[in-house]
Parts: sequence; C-alpha cells; structure tokens
Amino acid sequence: MDIRHLQYFTEVAKQMSFTKAASTLHVSQPSLSKTVKQLETELGVPLFYRSKVLQLTDAGEAVLANAIQVLDAFHNLTAELDDITNVKKGKIRIGIPPITGAAFFSKIIRYYRDKYPEVDILLSEVGSKMIKQGVEDGSLDFGLVCNLPVESSQFHTLKVVDDPLMLLVHKDTSTAAKDIVHLGELQDEPFILYREDFTLHDRIIEECRAAGFQPNIVCHSSHRDFMMEMVEAKVGVALLPSQIAREAADKNIAVLPLSHPNLRLELGLVWKKNKYLAFSAREFISMSRDYVKETVRLS
Repeated sequence: MDIRHLQYFTEVAKQMSFTKAASTLHVSQPSLSKTVKQLETELGVPLFYRSKVLQLTDAGEAVLANAIQVLDAFHNLTAELDDITNVKKGKIRIGIPPITGAAFFSKIIRYYRDKYPEVDILLSEVGSKMIKQGVEDGSLDFGLVCNLPVESSQFHTLKVVDDPLMLLVHKDTSTAAKDIVHLGELQDEPFILYREDFTLHDRIIEECRAAGFQPNIVCHSSHRDFMMEMVEAKVGVALLPSQIAREAADKNIAVLPLSHPNLRLELGLVWKKNKYLAFSAREFISMSRDYVKETVRLS
C-alpha cells in the first residue's frame, strides 16, 4: 500500500463515481479501478458495493475515516518540509463570499502581496457554507465566512468585520421617507436575497420569521451590483452590509438603517484545527490579526 492508493480510494468515495474521480485525478478509469482493486485485495475486504449506484461497504466506511486522517498527516508532513525549503514561496487558497468578501478583505490581500510577491494567492468566490466545507476537506487553506460560530470543534476563528445590514429601497417608495425601518414593516415587500448557499440567506429568513412573516423572495443573487440594479428597477428590496450599501447612494436608491440589531454581517476568517499551516498561510493569518487590531484602534 502507498499513499496513492488511499488518495485514489478517498476521491472515489468523495465522488461516489469512478468516472468523476478519474477525471478529477487526471488518470484513466481502468487505472483507477485497478488501484482501488489492489487496495481491496491487500486489505482482504471489499470497499464498495458495485451496483447501479456505487456505495461504500461497512469496511469502506471504516477505511475512509482512517484514510482521511492519514492523508491529513501526509499533507502536514509535506507542507512542513516545503516550509523549510521555501520559506517565502508557495501558495495559499482562500474562499471568499462574492458579495461581501472582496470589499472587506482587499486591503489585507494587497498588503500581503506587497510583502510576499512570490506567494500565489488563489481566491475562490463561493458562499460561506461551501467555504466551510472546503476548509474541512482541505481544498481551501482558510476562508472568510459570515456569522462565525462562538465555538467550533473543527475551526479556529478570527472575527474580521461586524457590520450592520441596511435596507435598500427605491427612492420613489413610501418606505424611502422613513428614518428607520422595523423588519415587520417589510412583510408585504418582495425581497431580493442572497443565494441559498450564503449563510446570510438563512439568517435573514430566520429573523423575518421571528418578526412574524415569511419573506416573499422574488430573486436570488450572489452579485451585489445586480441586487442594487434590481432595487433600482423597483423589483424589490434588499439587505446589504452598510459598507457595501453606501455604494448605492448615487443611484435612485434610499439606504435606511434597520431597528433590528441581530441582522449584521459578522465576517471572519476560519481555518481547520489540527492541520499544519505553511509559513505563507500563518503569515496571512498574522497580518489579518494585525489588521483587525488596527481597525479597532482607529474606530
């Protein structure tokens, strides 16, 4: 058995398809099937039920749980060795939410690039739910997520932003004349909301239900400019963090505060516990901590 056997088996188990796993691993399907079969022969147990739908056997479930730990340990070892030989080189993989991530994180990224120009920063724009999954499965080194958990057995966390959501409505509506808006006053309004893979999507719906109504969602989006355009076109109302909402001030849009303190963007950095982080990743976290301290000092 070598590490490749476990890598191939784990990818098949993740995809639940030899065809998809072969494509991801960039190997031929016959070669992949042969490698997994060799692993089964060596262990003396079948790892998959090979019916119309591929399924793990009980033995396969047990091997998968241990294979993930072995692969994590192997990744930590290779990362530490690479750290020793390439102190200021490498790459870091970061997940950021499309609507909120870049607006709040661009300064940190710029400072980091200036200090470590030889480190590649690979950004993936996805919702917070997928970012947590990516950090957990190792496809991301860390990521920005909305509404950080107070405690987590899986992740280390660092709060970066705490920003209230504000209401965006067209200037021609009666709501635009208000000084402040209560959430319950929006029960008859159509909502332009974040996509379902965004944590704020669930948070807004929960708070609306707590206010006594189910929001009428007419549009989902992951692009803030599109959400603003829909408000400007009188399609509905939107809730955006204040730092982003202010960008709509020059449009035919009124930006109003909400009397609802629970509707906030709590944006933070998460990274996996018990995982070795390369020097490049540790430096990024350190710079993020310094940025937060400086922001607090100036506020």
